[in-house]
Amino acid sequence: MKSKMWFLFVGIFCMPCLVWGSIPDHNASGPVLLGDPFIMLFEGKYYAYGTFAENGIQVLVSEDLKEWEIADVKDGLALRKEDVWGDRWFWAPEVYAVGERFYMYYTAEEQICVAVADSPLGPFRQEGEQPMLTGEKSIDNTLFIDEDGKAYLFFDRFNDGLNIWGAELNEDLQSLRKETMYPCIHVSQEWEEVWPRVNEGAFVIRHKGIYYMTYSANSYESPYYGIGCATAENIKGPWVKYADNPLLQQTAGMVGIGHSALFTDKEGKLRIVFHAHWSAEEIHPRTMHIGYVRFVSQKEGPDKMVIEGPFTDAVYKR
Repeated sequence: MKSKMWFLFVGIFCMPCLVWGSIPDHNASGPVLLGDPFIMLFEGKYYAYGTFAENGIQVLVSEDLKEWEIADVKDGLALRKEDVWGDRWFWAPEVYAVGERFYMYYTAEEQICVAVADSPLGPFRQEGEQPMLTGEKSIDNTLFIDEDGKAYLFFDRFNDGLNIWGAELNEDLQSLRKETMYPCIHVSQEWEEVWPRVNEGAFVIRHKGIYYMTYSANSYESPYYGIGCATAENIKGPWVKYADNPLLQQTAGMVGIGHSALFTDKEGKLRIVFHAHWSAEEIHPRTMHIGYVRFVSQKEGPDKMVIEGPFTDAVYKR
């Protein structure tokens, strides 16, 4: 039994490290191969980043969210390992334009990191090559800047399986105020216990004074990986999960749906990007998909977040 439990632990937390891909060439066709995807709209173009390359973080560009081209930068990489701390396991990037700079929050060697560039195409470099939180594993960091200008980082800690914490950032947006770290959510609902113990991949927005946190549960390897939502009246909680979670799981022929991020498209509509398994039988390579998010008024309480189609299957531009 002990050896079996160790195998499960390795499967949940270490197996993603073992399966990587090479960068497709610029003439590639077929589905976009990005795990943990993130999309940013900047000056009329969409930029996508995700988990795939061995040596850094890939960047793709699109005009319409359907067809994507690998950016015309060295090796298609916005971030290269020679410019940052860490040699492997470059995961879950998110990029934000703040002022005249771009900040990429990502994971390297199971440590949360941040790098900075003057362009969404990079090159992103660390100012002081070290993780943001030393002394323990942490992954999947996401930035949220509140209406008062205060910046927060949400990320996964390994101290109860994987669970989601928050912390205030210093004004440089590159360093944590460790004394402000606080717990947000952990595995607590029946649907999350198919393959324990994972709450990960948080993303936070504010709508009508309420904070909404999307997150993923179950191992990313499980076909029952899915997306849930929790809300809070205060950024530091308490965070309360929807009773009818998950909001998205095994739909439109997709399995292994999760690690999502939200963005606003050119028409001003709120969208969600996420990955799914290659097929019902194979996990890798994971593929990028895009849906819609809307809020529904309730008789009592805050608006309800809904995730829905039609879903766009991102493909490489021919």
